[in-house]
Amino acid sequence: MKPVIALVGRPNVGKSTLFNRLTKSRDAIVADFAGLTRDRHYGDGRLGTRDYIVIDTGGFEPDSTTGIVKEMARQTRQAVAEADVVVFVTDVRTGLSGQDQDIARYLRQANKRVLLAVNKAEGMSESPLLAEFHELGMGEPHPVSAAHGQGIRSLLEAALADFPEPEEGEAFDEVDANAPIRLAVAGRPNVGKSTLINTWLGEERLIAFDMPGTTRDAIRVPFEREGRRFELIDTAGLRRKGKVFEAIEKFSVVKTLQAISDANVVVLMVDATQGVSDQDAHIAGYILDSGRAVVIAINKWDAIDSYQRQMLERSIEQRLAFLKFAPIVHISALKRQGLGPLWKAIADCHASATKKLSTPVLTRLLHEAVEHQAPKRAGAFRPKLRYAHQGGMNPPIIVIHGNSLEHVTDAYKRYLEGRFREHFKLVGTPMRIEMKLSRNPFAEGDR
Repeated sequence: MKPVIALVGRPNVGKSTLFNRLTKSRDAIVADFAGLTRDRHYGDGRLGTRDYIVIDTGGFEPDSTTGIVKEMARQTRQAVAEADVVVFVTDVRTGLSGQDQDIARYLRQANKRVLLAVNKAEGMSESPLLAEFHELGMGEPHPVSAAHGQGIRSLLEAALADFPEPEEGEAFDEVDANAPIRLAVAGRPNVGKSTLINTWLGEERLIAFDMPGTTRDAIRVPFEREGRRFELIDTAGLRRKGKVFEAIEKFSVVKTLQAISDANVVVLMVDATQGVSDQDAHIAGYILDSGRAVVIAINKWDAIDSYQRQMLERSIEQRLAFLKFAPIVHISALKRQGLGPLWKAIADCHASATKKLSTPVLTRLLHEAVEHQAPKRAGAFRPKLRYAHQGGMNPPIIVIHGNSLEHVTDAYKRYLEGRFREHFKLVGTPMRIEMKLSRNPFAEGDR
């Protein structure tokens, strides 16, 4: 499971800049229900082979009791509860403040591993100004510059030190045909995720009622259907019996992101009565980035008329265009409609995601594709695509070898992907195409 790093600190110390640096992006996954859009953002990052999730929070005032500042403090406490490691961000230019002392006192009580990052310290790694931050009792300060990227790698290495590196090739070599299919049900709050799982199980295993955002944890339920074992993961429906967190809600976007990353297939549920929202598109984008196979389940399809159905289909085409490979199934979880086609789509997606692709067939398809449409010439060179083989499963990765492959355009990669998909009848799974240059043994430096 991906480790979670929360960024905490008073306002204007550079948390968001550090967030963008750690995620190498200006994007964030933001939940679109009350209290989350403003000040708790989620993003993905990677250091070498290790993936992690970063949470960006608003300015933290632990003792605030009124208004928006109180809400921001609540959101920050939630982020700390979700995190495996907390990075406490301070500002060397404004120095140590009473608010920093308050935050340090709260973090000591939170019983989390905390790293102290002193931001805006470009060129100041030996500065005596860093000494005062020892007063916080948070261990050795890490001087960083989020704006310039200085000290970020060492901070990340310290944050991830307790988490093992994944074994290389594990995802490809160890796909077990007899292992249960990990099936995550994801979507916005209150679209019917728990109801769907209850319907599958034929019992009230997860008690569902009409109150959005009430599952506090990702719940895993073993399940067998027609001789095939599954592990169902409900990410955001209802709290487990006897486990109610009053002060801090345990459910979080983090649980959804981790469940998606751990799954083989994700059912992305969309509420037909509400249409496709920004949050649906964010979750869909995360599923694609994670390389998971996906089925789009349109729930409450029976509750809308023909005009609304047309508008919804158009909205899906526009807002989820990047998931055009995903099958779309119309269901009613409450009335048990469309569940047969949904199971078939799940099985087809998993089969596609874990399919073995023969090297001779891939190479033949590659040569046929080039013969039909050669890649564009770049200056004096035209890319030469020599052979292809499978480099991974779930998602399928196709590695193409040749010369001048750095000039192969994204459009041409999409063309190749379409040819491979069509031949192998791959549905519901992303595909990744990697170009690997053939090395010249007589090139300078290799002799």
